[in-house]
Amino acid sequence: MTMINRRDAIALAGAAMLPALQARAQSNWPTKPIRFLVPFAPGGTSEIVARSVAAELTKQLGHNVFVENKPGGAGVIAMQETAKAAPDGHTIILGHVGTLAVNPYMLSNQPYDVNRDFVPVTLLAKVPNVFVIHPDVPAKNFREFVAYAKQNPGKLNYGSAGNASAGHLAMEYLKLVTGMYMTHIPYRGTGPQLTDLLAGRTQASSAGMPALGAHIRSGALRAIAVGTQSRISALPDVPTVAEMGYKNFETSQWYGILAPAGTPADIVKKLQEESYKALRSSAVTERFATDNAVGGGGPAAEFSTFIKSEQTIWSDIVKRASIKPD
Repeated sequence: MTMINRRDAIALAGAAMLPALQARAQSNWPTKPIRFLVPFAPGGTSEIVARSVAAELTKQLGHNVFVENKPGGAGVIAMQETAKAAPDGHTIILGHVGTLAVNPYMLSNQPYDVNRDFVPVTLLAKVPNVFVIHPDVPAKNFREFVAYAKQNPGKLNYGSAGNASAGHLAMEYLKLVTGMYMTHIPYRGTGPQLTDLLAGRTQASSAGMPALGAHIRSGALRAIAVGTQSRISALPDVPTVAEMGYKNFETSQWYGILAPAGTPADIVKKLQEESYKALRSSAVTERFATDNAVGGGGPAAEFSTFIKSEQTIWSDIVKRASIKPD
């Protein structure tokens, strides 16, 4: 009887100490380098946002936050790997409109549930979508481009960073409201699709200023419209789609951090707070200002609400535009 009581006492003491030990372990986070997965190939806005923030987080946390590009499957490959990772704050992923708000309605067999298997941490940035064409396209502005595309259905090809990428969604939304018909050519990232666009092998695209800015300024690409409700400072002479007669048209790229479900709340909070600090650093604010990106950094609950609102919007667009994986 004494042995049983002693064992019980030891077990009870251990159980009583466990929360304190767990809290101590969590408060010491991070204890090793952090993997920051990006579900697209290098060269696009997603990577630029991720690397800008990761560089500052590395300085702040004292452990390397390394960005790992893992393209493929409309983001499913990277999302699945993150969902299966240990929920200890050392594996995170860059979520965006495609993986979080479109794939659940476009793909019928995702091996995870975006609302159940991930925990939102914080919104990092919103980046205006810019619509561009190759200079060989015989159109000098948005109205001429729409008219030309309608007169030549199926003649134009547009590239994107892949199925359910922000560029794919923006162009499909534009096709829906204008009645244009163009063929979608998906690539494994913005970098690869820009290679073919610059060479004239595709004729149009939509992406963010971080990826397109230098090519627009050099004249290699022609900007014909932006997806925001107001014109952007980087392209003051380029009209919005809405002011071209398509009222309420609005589309932008957005990016945020997610962690595997089950990640302790205090780690999520610390990561959100450190991300907020990183987004206010001079290096990030200057880069974002150049690219007309709007920084986030708000609490996890705010990002969760934002994701749900985007899911409502894009589930309807996916259905109306019959967006399907190519």
